[in-house]
Amino acid sequence: MKDKFIVRGGKPLYGKIKISGAKNSASKLLIASLLTDEEVKITNSPNLISEMKVAKEICTAIGTKFKKFRGDEIIVQTKSIHATSFSPELGIINRLGILTVGPLLNRVGEAKIPKLGGDKIGARPINFHLDGLSKLGVKIKEYKNFYLLKARKLLGCQIIMPYPSVGATENIILSSVLAEGKTTVNNAATEPEIIDLIMMLQKMGAIIDVLPSREIVITGVEKLNGTNHRVIPDRIEAASFACAAIASKGDITLIDARQDDMITFLNSVRLIGADYEIQENGIRFFYKKKLKSINIETDVHPGFMTDWQPPMTILLTQSHGTSTVHESVYENRFGYINELKKMGADIEMTHDCLGKLCRFYGTDYQHSVIINGPTKLKCSNIVVPDIRAGFSYLVAAILAKGESTVNGIHYIDRGYEKIEEKMRMLGVEIERA
Repeated sequence: MKDKFIVRGGKPLYGKIKISGAKNSASKLLIASLLTDEEVKITNSPNLISEMKVAKEICTAIGTKFKKFRGDEIIVQTKSIHATSFSPELGIINRLGILTVGPLLNRVGEAKIPKLGGDKIGARPINFHLDGLSKLGVKIKEYKNFYLLKARKLLGCQIIMPYPSVGATENIILSSVLAEGKTTVNNAATEPEIIDLIMMLQKMGAIIDVLPSREIVITGVEKLNGTNHRVIPDRIEAASFACAAIASKGDITLIDARQDDMITFLNSVRLIGADYEIQENGIRFFYKKKLKSINIETDVHPGFMTDWQPPMTILLTQSHGTSTVHESVYENRFGYINELKKMGADIEMTHDCLGKLCRFYGTDYQHSVIINGPTKLKCSNIVVPDIRAGFSYLVAAILAKGESTVNGIHYIDRGYEKIEEKMRMLGVEIERA
């Protein structure tokens, strides 16, 4: 399999592309289809990315029949559950498997889940998931390579999340929509992708309230029906392309990008000295004047999204002055910095909280960076450590004059659909090798 990109950089990005459906939503919506024995149709799905193919394999192993998985459309039906587990390899590839617990427990009372893998951006333990499931009445046994979970009937309860984890919030929602009684989740995550999941479940017959102060209340129902649902556009892809355009001093229009999903990012674009224009069917991003240094701090929604951090860090290497980025969500998200330094970026990592004190305060995690700019990036041979850093390396390669090789692009394929096609439409010289 070809697993590297050759990029010839040094030119600004110009043009117009359509943003794909959100990976972080579409894959969860497909898992949610397991909750009903009726037909579910999902549109605007990024079916070409490898994560959707993994989700398809997981659902197929459990019993889903795919009537359509083509273009950006999925039509599925899971009339019955054929298995309570799936290949351990699918669990190692990413963390989707843990979300099958709710559908499996509600439909057959048992789930066998392989121990999870995923990007190496932090510990990402599943104790929040397991604690919440335990409160719902699930009996959990841990073995060397898997968890065995059983429940005759899930019972509504109050769950207070130690941290607003996206995955754990999704898991509790998927588990409690068919539970008996009412489940209240305090300190829940409220990302747009979670709201998208809630909206599809509501169409299916679920009763879910999203209240102020991060409180989600789920009133269990006896049965869910089929539905049609359109996936929201990918705000991560939109921000990644926006950073590439601004850093290269270009001008691009991102069709389907949504303002309400990107408020914090858009503020940062203006603060850095670039600009954007909200259009009827998307957002235009463009270089305006000499870029300024700013301070960024990642946080849970509606804060600055952790997945926006790597491409923004690349953009800040082209800003005048000293910028800081404080990562408060994942402790090891700066694993890509050394490769950038090889390309000429002036970046220093530190253990300090360069902003508010976060949960990594006083630890050995280098979770903040200091960026001095602007610096001219040099072409290089670089290796991708995870999905979002992968796109950032592409941005760095676009900025560097000459030919760069980006290795390990299977990570990029997991999160970005038709990446070469979209890059070429914006004027990038890129080929897979």
